[in-house]
Amino acid sequence: MGSRAIKHRPGTRNKRRFVVVLYILAVIFALGVIGCCSLYSMGQSWLQDLPDYQDASSYNLAQKTSVYADDGHTLLAEFYLENREPVSDLDSISSYVVHGTVATEDERFYEHGGIDLTGIARAIAVNLTGGSKEGASTITQQFVRNTVLADEASEQTIKRKVREAYISLKLEGMYSKDDILLMYLNTINYGQGAYGIEAASKEYFSKDCKDLTLSEAATLVGIPQSPTNNNPIDNPDACLSRRNVVLNRMLSNGYISQSDYDNAVAQPLGLNVSTNSSTDGIYKYPYFTSYVRDVLLDNYSESEVFKGGLKVTTSLNVDAQEAAENAAAAKEASVDSDLEVAMVAVDPSTGFIKALVGGKDYYEDEYNLATQATRQPGSSFKTFTLASAIENGIDPTSTYVNCSSTAQLGNWSVENYDKTSYGTRTISGAFAVSSNTAFARLVTLLGPDKVVEEAQKMGIQTSLESVPSITLGSQGVTVREMAGAYGTIASGGIQHDAIPIEKIEDANGKVIYQPDTSGKRVLCSEVANVTENVMEGVITNGTGTAARLSNGQTAAGKTGTSEEWRDSWFCGITPQYSVAIWLGCRQERTMSSAYSATSVFSSFLNQLLAGQSLQAFPMAGAQKPTYRTLTSSELSTLGGGTSSSSSSSSTSNSSSSSSSSTSSSSTYSNNSSGNWYSNSSADQGDSTDNSSSTSTSGTDSGSTTDNSSSTNTNSSTTTGGGGSSGTTGGTSGGTSTGGGTSAGGGSSGSTT
Repeated sequence: MGSRAIKHRPGTRNKRRFVVVLYILAVIFALGVIGCCSLYSMGQSWLQDLPDYQDASSYNLAQKTSVYADDGHTLLAEFYLENREPVSDLDSISSYVVHGTVATEDERFYEHGGIDLTGIARAIAVNLTGGSKEGASTITQQFVRNTVLADEASEQTIKRKVREAYISLKLEGMYSKDDILLMYLNTINYGQGAYGIEAASKEYFSKDCKDLTLSEAATLVGIPQSPTNNNPIDNPDACLSRRNVVLNRMLSNGYISQSDYDNAVAQPLGLNVSTNSSTDGIYKYPYFTSYVRDVLLDNYSESEVFKGGLKVTTSLNVDAQEAAENAAAAKEASVDSDLEVAMVAVDPSTGFIKALVGGKDYYEDEYNLATQATRQPGSSFKTFTLASAIENGIDPTSTYVNCSSTAQLGNWSVENYDKTSYGTRTISGAFAVSSNTAFARLVTLLGPDKVVEEAQKMGIQTSLESVPSITLGSQGVTVREMAGAYGTIASGGIQHDAIPIEKIEDANGKVIYQPDTSGKRVLCSEVANVTENVMEGVITNGTGTAARLSNGQTAAGKTGTSEEWRDSWFCGITPQYSVAIWLGCRQERTMSSAYSATSVFSSFLNQLLAGQSLQAFPMAGAQKPTYRTLTSSELSTLGGGTSSSSSSSSTSNSSSSSSSSTSSSSTYSNNSSGNWYSNSSADQGDSTDNSSSTSTSGTDSGSTTDNSSSTNTNSSTTTGGGGSSGTTGGTSGGTSTGGGTSAGGGSSGSTT
């Protein structure tokens, strides 16, 4: 009975309740601890793979690469992924922009430590009470979201918010408020592809951001809330409304007076949109400038080119480029509408490309006919055979070669254009009339590997097959390569690669690239001089008279056309320029035999050299090379011989029909008057070259007849001489068919 009394005492019951409550509290506490630990662990895991925020100043401060002409101030292009022009300090930005941004985006910016708890509470209250949706991100948080966490910016997750807040707090401890605000203003999206206040100011108002008026500044400050909806170009009404909101907040925060507000609100947007806009960043001379971009991307990363803020000074000379484009346009206006001119002009003393025309219309077809297309150069490639022969001790002015048509060289059958026979001529004379049979014999003597070697050391970079038809230009090369290779002769034998860039500076102004323009000597000056002398005859009395310059400047060169006039070339040099010119159709087709690239050379340089003093080639006056005596076998291969007397000379008749004179031996003097040259040619020149007379070529081993206005009616057919593949080009107009191979030959091809 006593025990029952004890059992029902009130104190006992209370004690039991206390134990239960204590147990429940312990469980809750344990769960809380576990939850906190879990949250802590989760938070720690969210912060494990943070991007490097230690140098946040480098995030999205990408700068445009600017490309200039050789004058250093003509802007050709700006390459960028996003249009950015960071400024260095807040003093370079209008105070209206600074104050308007703080008033609109984060009015307690200078009071909080990266996270605005008051702003968060206000935003929650407004959103819960049904007010307009309001955000609470600080300027620091927006900067982190748009830069450090740009890859996560679209994620609406607690994880991203935690990471954003954590990095914001860290950045506030690393940078001053002004530094953070500057980084924000340099990176925020202002629409229309403009990132950063400077780029936006130039895009919408064509002025520096430090010069913005109150109304203009407020317009820009209002855009980042919604760069698409607030775009002043596409949505001016929405932009105007947002501008006025910015002005109101500047007024309420004491940054402007009531009268300032009233005046600014009354103003229109007043846009002055930049006219220097481009979808690809190219503003001038797109074939050249796009080539520069490709060269940059071949040598630097995409990030360096499009974000690195490089300053690229190119080799392009504006006057030369304008002259080149004018000359090309004049030629294109005189031929079929689908024909185009490609040309490259190089400074032979440096290799710098001074002008480049890659086609008629870049925005119709971006494929660059000057740097990308490989077309058969025809007889313009004979220059490398000529230089190789001179370098191998063969005197072009006293060594004779059989220029008759046809030449049967093993399995290789070669004919001149229209099967014209030129008799026996010096190599110089054969070069002037562009005899295919003569140069087929010469390459047979030398070996095609020697011609390939000569071409490549002079600047041809395209891989070439060592086949006999190489001398007739049977394998495709680029216009840029030919300009550079001919420049080796103009420089006196010093080879320079044809390049488009003179200097590159990094974003800090440090020069990171400057080419060595000293070049590499690949020909002795004596060989270069004789080669140039022979080339002069093409212009003075040969197939390229349309290239003669009106101011009397010495010029030298070589014509070339491929089979059925699919390609017409002229490659010419002066002491100032080495120029390669191509005329044809992008989609290869036969064009009129009256069409020639030759006159583009004179049209170009007559503009550019007008009023300038005449110059001499650097190797002018060099002694003759040491020549050797050819063996009887070599003489037999050439089918001619060497002169034994210097007493005879050739006969020159202008504007009349005539036949060549006969002489058993004659010296063909190597000078500008060059009476051993004939206008009968294997290349079809411009129609202006072919007036008043017809010349009949000689068949003897002596002098020839020069008719300066003759009609070019010479052809060539080559059979079995080798080539690369398909049809190939040599001297103009002829055809080549045949299979099989010849000694030193290769696959069969067609040459003209």
